[in-house]
Amino acid sequence: MSFQAYLDAIEDKTGLIPRELVDRAKERGYDDPSVKAGTIVQWLADEHGLGRGHAMALVHVVKKGPRISAKHVGTTGAHRDASTELWLDGKATHPRNA
Repeated sequence: MSFQAYLDAIEDKTGLIPRELVDRAKERGYDDPSVKAGTIVQWLADEHGLGRGHAMALVHVVKKGPRISAKHVGTTGAHRDASTELWLDGKATHPRNA
C-alpha cells in the first residue's frame, strides 16, 4: 500500500481528512520532538480506531511533514507513490481526481 493510499484509507475509516488529524495532533503537542510515535499511535487507536500501519503513516506526517522519500516514487512495487508530496486535503480535492 502506498503512503498516499494509507492516508486515503484513514479518511475512509475516520471521516476526517488527514490534515484535520494532523492539526488535532499538533494541538495536543504531538509534533514536539520529545513525543514518541507510540503516544500518537495509541491516541489514533483509542480515539479514531486506527491500526498501527495507518497510524504510523500519520505519525510520519505529524513529525516530518507531508514530504516523503523519493525511494518509492516511480517504482512498480506495492509501496509506490506518484509523488514525494502527500495530499492531506482529502480525496475529493486531490488533483489526480480532477
